[in-house]
Amino acid sequence: MDKVRIGVIGVGGMGYSHSKAVKSLADTELTCVSDTEKAVAKEKGEEFGVGYFTDYRELIKSGLCDAVIVATPHWIHPEVSVFAFENGLHVLSEKPLAVTVSGADEMIDAAKRNKKVFAVMYQRRTEPAIRKAIEIVKSGILGEIQRTLLVNPDFRPQAYYDSGIWRATWLGEGGGVLINQAPHGIDIFMRLGGLPVRVEAKTRTKLHKIEVEDEASAFLEYGNGAWGYYYTSTCEGCGGLHLELAGDKGKLVLKGEELKLYRFSQPVSEFSVSSEDMWAVPEVKEEDVELPSDVAAGHSVIIENFARAILHGELLVAPGEDGLRSVEFINALILSGRKGKCVEIPVDRTEYDGFIEEMKKTSKPKEVVNVKRITDPRASKSYRNYSGG
Repeated sequence: MDKVRIGVIGVGGMGYSHSKAVKSLADTELTCVSDTEKAVAKEKGEEFGVGYFTDYRELIKSGLCDAVIVATPHWIHPEVSVFAFENGLHVLSEKPLAVTVSGADEMIDAAKRNKKVFAVMYQRRTEPAIRKAIEIVKSGILGEIQRTLLVNPDFRPQAYYDSGIWRATWLGEGGGVLINQAPHGIDIFMRLGGLPVRVEAKTRTKLHKIEVEDEASAFLEYGNGAWGYYYTSTCEGCGGLHLELAGDKGKLVLKGEELKLYRFSQPVSEFSVSSEDMWAVPEVKEEDVELPSDVAAGHSVIIENFARAILHGELLVAPGEDGLRSVEFINALILSGRKGKCVEIPVDRTEYDGFIEEMKKTSKPKEVVNVKRITDPRASKSYRNYSGG
């Protein structure tokens, strides 16, 4: 196999950009597309000169591809992905993997059972500041993590929520900001700070006319006794990402694309017992952080890495298994916020499945819907100035 033949499932939104990327990369060939809207499937198929389908099962069983990119709404990711694995195809799934941890479990189990490559579209891992942050944490120079923080607000107007009958509903999305807008920030948080073992969250619908949360905050507890804090919403006009990891030997701060590293002259745990000066504090030095400047970033890097994993066994930048951590965190916060109780991680699968089914029963049809399928223009930026290779 010289190239990986790829089919893209769901081309009315981000899948269209993925299709263009597949055609441009050296190790991939776009061979087919599918979309539930026949006009969209036909239009994109003819534009790319490839076969098109309205039923993903027909695409998967067509023999036209070795792998698929699943760019459907997230509630159907497990169904599509498991069917693809069971029919011998590799899978790259958009985020989040699933609405529920049990759905994500099914995807991971099917990939392992059929010995197929499974990746998730967490393209922010390829950004220079994130790459460097991962490298710093891996090196151990921060020492044992004592505290974590992620404040990651966003904004969506009511028009966004009114653009689809499924948006911000329990039946359609299985949650609000946590499962739709927050997963990329959560993935970075989980990748750097690790998965907590217990959360106590508060969620509410603060600004919008929707039935799910548009704001969430949580207190976190980790296995080593460390504490953490998390916040997100779609209610702030000036959003962004602010992440902190405070360790025994140093502190890492990521704000937007700016990364800062602080090193202590002596581990805090040692300094606390060795210093005889009652007002003393460890000497802190900010170290220069040189970000990689010669690396590509964005969706195309994940697609290319996925193809090379299939062709050459290259290690995945974002393995499907990593996607489970984000779903664990999301489910734990939603359940804790709605039930008003602490929730242990791993999340109780049976309890969460039952909770989601209960919430679906409360879901009501929207009174006002102005249907639009328009990809966020900010998401498309990651495809610009990418040469592949």
